[in-house]
Amino acid sequence: MEPIRLTQFARGGGCACKIPAGELEQIVAGLHVAAPPGSDVLVGLDDGDDAAAVRIEGGRAVLSTSDFFTPVVDDPYDWGRIAAANAVSDIYAMGGDPIMAINLVAWPRELLPTELLTEVLRGGLDVATEAGFPVLGGHSIDAPEPIYGMAVTGTADPDRLMRNDAAQAGLAISLTKPLGVGVLNNRHKATGERSEEAIASMVALNRDAAHAALAAGVRAATDVTGFGLLGHLYKMCRASGVAARIDAAAVPYVTGAREALAAGHVPGGSKRNLDWVRPHLSAVGITEDELILLADAQTSGGLLVVGEVPGAPVVGETVAAGSLPDGALVQVA
Repeated sequence: MEPIRLTQFARGGGCACKIPAGELEQIVAGLHVAAPPGSDVLVGLDDGDDAAAVRIEGGRAVLSTSDFFTPVVDDPYDWGRIAAANAVSDIYAMGGDPIMAINLVAWPRELLPTELLTEVLRGGLDVATEAGFPVLGGHSIDAPEPIYGMAVTGTADPDRLMRNDAAQAGLAISLTKPLGVGVLNNRHKATGERSEEAIASMVALNRDAAHAALAAGVRAATDVTGFGLLGHLYKMCRASGVAARIDAAAVPYVTGAREALAAGHVPGGSKRNLDWVRPHLSAVGITEDELILLADAQTSGGLLVVGEVPGAPVVGETVAAGSLPDGALVQVA
């Protein structure tokens, strides 16, 4: 029998299957309500940060996030590992440490053997074990498409949170993982061709990068996932009241990403990301292909850090709001 290709059971794949950012903002507009009296919300809905943060008794902050998606690769164990690394990334992106998680599962029982689901869960559990937190149950449903992810709880020092609204002008911008897994995953879905480098990047935890950023005194960071580097940088600039320049030549890419792009393997999410950011983007002399890669919908991407992180390339700098042409918030040069 031919092996089952999980990616063929989903319309999208990985974080590229997110609801488009602009559409999502319209959906939740007006749903923001004041926190109940007595609560101590540190990070809520206002700026679409990576996780929610609430101060609790004892002075610590509790972080809460969830993330799940349809298969990004065909191998069930690898998909589980990628989904778990992606889910816990939101905790690391805010400077926290995970303390527990629960699984979130949808599975088409009549289409796919449950033995594959066991492998998905085993992959997630192995990454959680590597990261040092337990997986304590979860919830599952029978559904038309396979979906897997986690809800993760963490803790952090409330005075050292890394937030997407804390960027200041005049600082370097660092990127801790290469881009390009979106187009490579799209090629994998279309042809079955695996990129071992892309998989290795996606399963790698952002833990060490987060700890290094905290040690360097970083106050602003986010992780690069479904909205691409340009999308997440735009959100950070908008929330912080700054602008940013990106040096396109300094941005690292996974081997084969440009070839996958040239072959036409572009996720629909990457195109939607670029369309969303374009009204706020200055990019004279930059090709459309380059912009697509910078907007490429990543799954379990690296941290986008305002500040320098040892070992991570500097890909740009923050500048004062209003200093870019035509009022742009992001400039690519």
